[in-house]
Amino acid sequence: MDLVDRWVALAGPHTRHIGSELNDRYGEPHRRYHTREHLTAVLDLVDELAGHADTPDTVRLAAWFHDAVYDPERADNEERSARLAARMLADTDLPAPDVGQVVRLVELTATHAPAGDDRDGQVLCDADLAILGADPAQYAAYAAAVREEYAFVPEEFFQAGRAEVLNGLLALPKLFRTPTAHERYEQRARNNIRTELMLLNGQ
Repeated sequence: MDLVDRWVALAGPHTRHIGSELNDRYGEPHRRYHTREHLTAVLDLVDELAGHADTPDTVRLAAWFHDAVYDPERADNEERSARLAARMLADTDLPAPDVGQVVRLVELTATHAPAGDDRDGQVLCDADLAILGADPAQYAAYAAAVREEYAFVPEEFFQAGRAEVLNGLLALPKLFRTPTAHERYEQRARNNIRTELMLLNGQ
């Protein structure tokens, strides 16, 4: 099933135009990591973790929108993606409270810090961060792709900014909140992040 058909299966044939636009957005040429492949990986893991969510289809919709706007030269991509979700979903038959929940979940991916009782937020954030717990070669490819997206940033400034992001992740009490993802990814993710930090620091 291609991505647009996957969207239609979730949201209905009358919304195919939305799925087509989102598919195009994830295929933008400036993307190196935040691509259709990343979207597919997030959707697949949301499916796997769906039993931990309160409203799995709402999480799936949020997954579609979470990186729909991606400009590495801006710091408000999550907010802009959330606004896009609100605008596009307003033209569907999705109830307003559900649209609001999608918007909230997309915004949450800016911090990846869902509340302890936010089961939907935990599933989306775990799916989005799963690459951190990949095998070392896959993680290295991810890190290299992120660097390509920020090719316009001089190395010194990129290293400082990237280290800030990674240290912020390490400072979280838990990177992964669902039991399944925590058991599978937590330790390897922390090892990967520490390794990248050592490489950034030239150690």
